[in-house]
Amino acid sequence: MQNVMAWISAHFSLWTLIGLFGQAMFMMRFVVQWIASEKAKQSVMPHIFWYFSLGGGLIVFVYAIHQEDLVFMLGQGLGVFIYLRNIYFIRKRRHPANA
Repeated sequence: MQNVMAWISAHFSLWTLIGLFGQAMFMMRFVVQWIASEKAKQSVMPHIFWYFSLGGGLIVFVYAIHQEDLVFMLGQGLGVFIYLRNIYFIRKRRHPANA
């Protein structure tokens, strides 16, 4: 038990928790998409998918910056742009008078 606790304290930090939270949010996008598709009995993309993508992507992007992981930063950075663009299109379609 002492070895397990030593491993946890050596490998888990606030940044690890932030990274895990970001990954959990990112994973939730697939869960909500799956549930929505099951309800509709066809493949659908609910708007919340893009908000979970953006939230999780931003958190993981910040984590990647902290870890100084260029590969992760580039992958998440492009994704964040795509998620923002999709949210823009959703909002534009909802409020065409503001466009």
